Amino acid sequence: MNPIDEPPHSLTDPHHMLGAYLDYVRSVVTKKLDGLPEHELRTSRLPSGWTPLELLHHLTHVERRWLRWGFLGEAVDDPWGDRGPDDRWRVPEGRSSAEVRARYERQCAWSRAAVAGVPLERRAATGGRFATEADAPTLGWILFHLLQEYARHAGQLDVVRELADGTVGE
Repeated sequence: MNPIDEPPHSLTDPHHMLGAYLDYVRSVVTKKLDGLPEHELRTSRLPSGWTPLELLHHLTHVERRWLRWGFLGEAVDDPWGDRGPDDRWRVPEGRSSAEVRARYERQCAWSRAAVAGVPLERRAATGGRFATEADAPTLGWILFHLLQEYARHAGQLDVVRELADGTVGE
């Protein structure tokens, strides 16, 4: 697995740095899935039971919850649609791994466009995820939250990939 370069250390603008690091960890996540056979994408190697494909589907919904429903306050169908009745992550029956990945990539592209040029100090809209202005975080907070969530999940995929086929590294 070829390493993915971190964003350049010359970045100084916080907005560009956040966007670049989010893209970096998004790339780490998809790179960890590259080359895994379908069976490994849909099999759990952990006691908690989640699969790599379920994690990718979850991250699609995380982006959607925090940026579309959260930051922009848009109405979304089933914001928690990455979970089954047992509150575990799930991929809908019949959805191919290629479709899960394509949906993820479309959501990430939409997310990038939605926050481009928006000041980090702008508060999320009310009426979607956040009922009141006091509940609504800033875009900067939301992007940092996404970054830390991605970092945790990328680390989890490090372990899963090593267990699956011995591949290590970013």
